[in-house]
Amino acid sequence: MPLTDHIRNKLSQVPHRPGVYLHKDRFGTVIYVGKARELRKRVSQYFHPSRRMGWDLKFNALVEAIHDLDWHVVKSEAEALLLEGKLIKEFRPRFNIDFRDDKRFLLLKVNLNDPIPRFTLTRIRKEDGAVYFGPFAHSGSVRRALTMMRRKFKLRGCRPLTPTESDYRHCLYGNLKNCTAPCIGNVAREQYLEQVRAGIDFLQGCTDEMRQELHAEMKRAAGALEFEKAAQLRDAISDLERATQKTEKFERIPYTLPVAMNPESDLRELARVLGLSGPPQRIEGFDISNISGTFMVASMVSFWHGRPDRSNYRRFRMKTVTAQNDFACMAETIRRRYSRLVREVDSGQTEAVSAAAGEGGDAGDESSELKAPWVPPVPVRPRLPDLILIDGGRGQLNAARAELERLGLGSVPVLGLAKEYEEIHLPDRSEPLRLGLDSGAVKLLQRVRDEAHRFANTYNAQLRIKRISESILDEFPGIGETRKQALLKRFGSVQRLRLATVEELGEIPGFGERLAGELKAFLAARAV
Repeated sequence: MPLTDHIRNKLSQVPHRPGVYLHKDRFGTVIYVGKARELRKRVSQYFHPSRRMGWDLKFNALVEAIHDLDWHVVKSEAEALLLEGKLIKEFRPRFNIDFRDDKRFLLLKVNLNDPIPRFTLTRIRKEDGAVYFGPFAHSGSVRRALTMMRRKFKLRGCRPLTPTESDYRHCLYGNLKNCTAPCIGNVAREQYLEQVRAGIDFLQGCTDEMRQELHAEMKRAAGALEFEKAAQLRDAISDLERATQKTEKFERIPYTLPVAMNPESDLRELARVLGLSGPPQRIEGFDISNISGTFMVASMVSFWHGRPDRSNYRRFRMKTVTAQNDFACMAETIRRRYSRLVREVDSGQTEAVSAAAGEGGDAGDESSELKAPWVPPVPVRPRLPDLILIDGGRGQLNAARAELERLGLGSVPVLGLAKEYEEIHLPDRSEPLRLGLDSGAVKLLQRVRDEAHRFANTYNAQLRIKRISESILDEFPGIGETRKQALLKRFGSVQRLRLATVEELGEIPGFGERLAGELKAFLAARAV
């Protein structure tokens, strides 16, 4: 792509500082997020003609698609790494691979309401009344710093919520004098809380005294020619600085769905390329979202005259697929969607704005739409789409087409859009179409595909958040999956569990009065 005046002007403004850069296409969609120790040097490399000779097809496609760029300056490289991961999870750019899963950076937490508080590592920040530190970009450093802190302030590292004397007999922390053993009354709870608060001050950056001690010990070791010990102390100082380094909290950047500059033109080009009788008025796009076979869901988005019609979005949670199988998930989604739509078309029913029993509309922000020319109003009566778009290649397309054939809808045009090279797969062609990233037809299909992808991931995230709220029970010692499911089946949610009495908890199979009382105290300590 030739270097435009706009890009050249932007490059002249990029600072020589650490930060994160965002590449955007001609619709303003973020297509790549990266980090850099020096922004100007890193971003300029994308537009050096001599460097492009060694790049693969993916990077050449990225550079061809860049029409604008933006950047965010941060204080350090570690902060840039944290912000990069956050923005990739938020925008899910199609040219990024790393950070697109649900794995997050490590956090440290301590709940002062626990009977005997302890510091633990987690990746999820919950509204449970605990104090959180992080996220930390270097997991190894924070793990070693946590061990160092426990030894210095004599803090427990055992798992039980309320350790007992029997637990202490097998406790290495107490036997090695790394813990003051409050579980057997060696120290009062208030005295132990002072040790915990000292640990909190330590994590908040009050580490000058320890840093000076480590520096002095490192110099003594080097003077005594104990270089291995000196190197270990040097690494400990580095871990301490990384774990207690303050990082900025970044506010969420709202998602906006771009609208085409000329949707009518893109629709006409799409009709010409696909050999349709006219521009497709109604396009429905499908995508599957699952993480290692969990929370297998699908989405359907609807575009009317090239623009999102959010009242007709639908979402599906798999009912018949039990193992990770995108083809089977796509087949079930198509079968459920169009068997229902065929019934509605035949009976002349009005399609509801929000579906029931596992399907629903998207309460999206309509303010993200740009002002555009007038388009025909959405028809009230249900109608079959003029084009169906499947996110995926030949396998997903064949699964969808087979279900359409069974429903007698083989005449409805359907295609698959594969992400890697934006290839268009058609049922009657053995080779995919490659129209190029500048094609208006491809841009239109990308908007439908990306919106389906966003909607599917949003639904998946909602289910994960619900699961996270239930996972607080996993932290309660002595409760297995069977007991947890029995609790949730009886009370429905953790919020209702908090309101239950000890007697009601004791009625659950596997619970006695003692365990019910401990669970009640555990939930009270983690009240929102």
